[in-house]
Amino acid sequence: MKYLLEILQDLKNIIILIKNFTFMQELIIDSERKLQIDASKLPTLIEHFYRWEKETPQRTFLRQPIGSTWKEFSWAEVGNQARRMTAALKALQLPPKSHIGIVSKNCVHWVMSDLAIMMSGHISVPLFPTLTSEQIHQILAHSDTQVLFVGKLDNWALMKDGIPDSVQVITYPHYTCSDLVRGDNFLLWDDLIESNEPSSENYIPKLSDLITICYTSGTTGTPKGVMLSYYAFAKVYDAIKEKSRYENGNTSFLSYLPMNHMAERLVVEAAGIVSGGQISFVESLDSFFQNLKDTRPTHFFGVPRIWAKFQQGVLEKMPQKKIDTLFKIPIISRLVKKKIRKGLGLDRVRVALTGAAPMPTATLRWYHQLGLVIREGYGMSENTAACTAMPEENPKIGTVGIPHPGCELSIDPENGEILMRAEWVMDGYYKNPEKTAEVIQDGWLRTGDQGKIDEEGFLIITGRVKELFKTSKGEYVSPFTLESRFAGNVFIEQICVVGAGLPQPIALLILSPEGQRAELNTLTESLKNTLVEVNQGLYPYEHIKKLIVIRDEWSVNTGILTPTLKTKRNVIDGKYQDFYEKWFKHHDQIIFQ
Repeated sequence: MKYLLEILQDLKNIIILIKNFTFMQELIIDSERKLQIDASKLPTLIEHFYRWEKETPQRTFLRQPIGSTWKEFSWAEVGNQARRMTAALKALQLPPKSHIGIVSKNCVHWVMSDLAIMMSGHISVPLFPTLTSEQIHQILAHSDTQVLFVGKLDNWALMKDGIPDSVQVITYPHYTCSDLVRGDNFLLWDDLIESNEPSSENYIPKLSDLITICYTSGTTGTPKGVMLSYYAFAKVYDAIKEKSRYENGNTSFLSYLPMNHMAERLVVEAAGIVSGGQISFVESLDSFFQNLKDTRPTHFFGVPRIWAKFQQGVLEKMPQKKIDTLFKIPIISRLVKKKIRKGLGLDRVRVALTGAAPMPTATLRWYHQLGLVIREGYGMSENTAACTAMPEENPKIGTVGIPHPGCELSIDPENGEILMRAEWVMDGYYKNPEKTAEVIQDGWLRTGDQGKIDEEGFLIITGRVKELFKTSKGEYVSPFTLESRFAGNVFIEQICVVGAGLPQPIALLILSPEGQRAELNTLTESLKNTLVEVNQGLYPYEHIKKLIVIRDEWSVNTGILTPTLKTKRNVIDGKYQDFYEKWFKHHDQIIFQ
């Protein structure tokens, strides 16, 4: 027995030695990689800012709408405020590379805060401006955030109790259309700007340093902190510079999606800094279209729901039949297309992008007819929102484009999962090595999406690995594939296919404004016809049995949509699952709830 115990102890010691050896090897490899990264000559994001601050100090960089007027900030003015805030942060005597949060809707001070965090050698932790007190507390505690910039918000009262007492809050100046943030121990932006001289140092971080910890929107559970380096941003812009179509002094962006979302951070904020361009902000949802018309950006990124709303707005003023007739007349066609683009504020767009969710092919074709080629992109926070993009020449509808230079794609033969690798993949999830090991394996990032690569190298996304559900007949259904087939019906604004455990799937939908105004018989007939069209060509087990028109609101505020307007399927199931069987057995094909 004693001999057996000695053997077991020896084995334990050997295992410990192997683990230590593996850990040391990983440290050596990681150290060597960082040395290689820091030896590269790519400029960091903050160095791009220093360049434009010096070369074009009087050129407008940021534009903030206040009612019907715009307040403009030059590169020099933005630099002055960011440098004064840098001095204020240094005065707090935080440890190097401390974590500093930002929670605010998009505005000029959001960018100034981000620049000040970079200039002072710290790491940003941007947060969605729609979080509850429980959610913000969870992220601030997990991320070890020490300072929090708080700004333009609609729900400060629901959020403030979640901020730990240990976190020093710095509040932006008051914006219209937002709560006024107050607190006895809060520092005020204007006071700090007034009392601090601008820092004269051009701090340059190492490329291997972290620039941000970006928390995911939590569509599949607890948000995870994605750690991204300056190198990740630099490599992405080096990879896409040839197709970005930036023009010095003539590149402009409109910012409206949450700035902590990686796609907005990359293609608007960072793009504006890299290109020396101009970023304008949306004041509120009510002013969105007017702000867009005032801005007339050269580069516009819109999630699919935004493009669909643009389309619905046009069709409310000019029915599709009339548009089709006018498009058949050559001279009139050009004038009408130009008028529609100008009416939307998109007449100067050189690069129109979409991503963050599937873009219906019918919507893409509608814009193509309009003379606006929307280029789909595919990415996620974990790969700095950069994986594939649609080429400007010969776009291929039905795909999300081809890999960026420096990006490799593969498909897992077992479950069809899309795998990618590139030098801009995250360093990992903050304080979560187990999840990191799950998604990064042998250098490949497991995206969680399913897809296939066609013979020309274009990527087609077919669904989410975890969103497949099994019917009572034992067949797997991909809701993503089915939902995209409904895009041609202008009466439908949102749709979610469900049906785990049912013989066949059913679909829950929210009507568009046009659908809400439609006469009941017209609406019902339209939905029935669409259902017939959708089911054509599908396997029998995929046929959608019923359409249920839901009268509830699906929004960020109701918790059904993420801040980037993706549907939370688990929330929909939790809310409506008890009715699925009843709806399935209902005698009507179209059910109004």
